[in-house]
Amino acid sequence: MNYGEEQPDWKKDIAPFERSDIKRSLWQLANSIVPFLLLWYLAYLSLSVSIWITLALAIPTAGFFIRIFIIFHDCAHHSFFKNRKANELIGIVTGILVSFPYHQWKYEHAVHHATSSNLNRRGTGDIWTLTVNEYLALSPLHKTIYQVYRNPLVMFGMGPIHLFLIEYRSNRKGAGRKECLNTHVTSLVRAGIVGLLCWALDWKGVLLLEASVLYLSGMLGIWLFYVQHQFEDTYFQKEDIWDYVSAAIKGSSFYKLPKILQWMTGNIGFHHVHHLSSRIPNYNLQRACESIPFLQNVPSIGLLSSLRSLRYRLWDEQRSQFVSFGDIKNLRFESTSTQ
Repeated sequence: MNYGEEQPDWKKDIAPFERSDIKRSLWQLANSIVPFLLLWYLAYLSLSVSIWITLALAIPTAGFFIRIFIIFHDCAHHSFFKNRKANELIGIVTGILVSFPYHQWKYEHAVHHATSSNLNRRGTGDIWTLTVNEYLALSPLHKTIYQVYRNPLVMFGMGPIHLFLIEYRSNRKGAGRKECLNTHVTSLVRAGIVGLLCWALDWKGVLLLEASVLYLSGMLGIWLFYVQHQFEDTYFQKEDIWDYVSAAIKGSSFYKLPKILQWMTGNIGFHHVHHLSSRIPNYNLQRACESIPFLQNVPSIGLLSSLRSLRYRLWDEQRSQFVSFGDIKNLRFESTSTQ
């Protein structure tokens, strides 16, 4: 039995938490953007003292960058404000701040929510994940490409560069006029802001600080997205038996973070709640989890235990779990020795 059959009234239970609060939304805008700008400028000023102080200050600056991204993310789900136009306006503005085009990202993320954990509908807005059988059927060249992609040094080391400089600087195939315009305007305005800062301040310091903040926030963002679906007790199914509620509750992590990190990441660790209803604003996610019993009875992962997910490479359909490349060799050896 799937979660959808076990919890037929889940929409009624979760509805009270889907209401945004204008005061809380405006306060979150203020306590995210203002500290981000102040920390950025303080980090810039510290360049005259020590580059190590600058790099140290770049860490909390990247944290507030992530917090602004969560606002951008909520606007894309139309959950941050009641008014659709307000969500779009703030989504576009915060998208410029975090260097993501609102309409393109909104489309890809909506596909991700609709297809998460569905083995027949992978490839948009998710981490490239193959099953064991798919991997074994690849040519040696394509196996090597996949191995390189899934290497943590590449995924988290090169990933931010690809994300900010390549992936979201051009439009996806089939994008409409409005989406294409927003992608180009986001890139041009972002470049204009950086260019203006380089003109008004020391260009070397500005570029160093911008690169540091973008790189750190990119790594953190990719890690959060990765661990929210690539964890030990996750869920993947073929479309004929895939269930939306099961994909949300079992296929999205309950990531228990220290309070300061939970606040900085906008409660996104309650990812199973978010995937069940993306209309819940981030500041209501914890209350929803604590108020609805079936949202609490799920496996959780902590900061240290989540590091185990770094070894996950492939989804084993037979055992319904992630395995490493080394596990594949062992399984093939065991299979051969028993014949």
